[in-house]
Amino acid sequence: MARIMIVDDAEFMRMIIRDILLMHGHEVVAEVNDGEDAIQIYFEVKPDIVLMDIIMPDMDGKEALQKLLTMDPEAKIVMCSSIGQQALITESMKIGAMGFIVKPFEPDGMLDVIRKIAEPN
Repeated sequence: MARIMIVDDAEFMRMIIRDILLMHGHEVVAEVNDGEDAIQIYFEVKPDIVLMDIIMPDMDGKEALQKLLTMDPEAKIVMCSSIGQQALITESMKIGAMGFIVKPFEPDGMLDVIRKIAEPN
């Protein structure tokens, strides 16, 4: 099972994600509400996977993704976005995100993405 950090400015979204992850045996090692906190806390908790919302105040997910990958090229980051943000998802994948999850979440879809990334090929 994976050690996961959740980055989302909406507390209720973090709660939904956390509940799904915990129910399926994953460990939530940190929850933060913006990109800057994500970067600071990432190196403290060293998660297996980061679930990162794209749209956040201050530093958005794309910028945080870029900075994290610069500091740790091995970081495994999955972007989360609402339906209709296809361009942002495409840009994030080009930057180096390993996958994406569209809100509202389908628990099975989210868990599939995490499973694919967490398990080495």
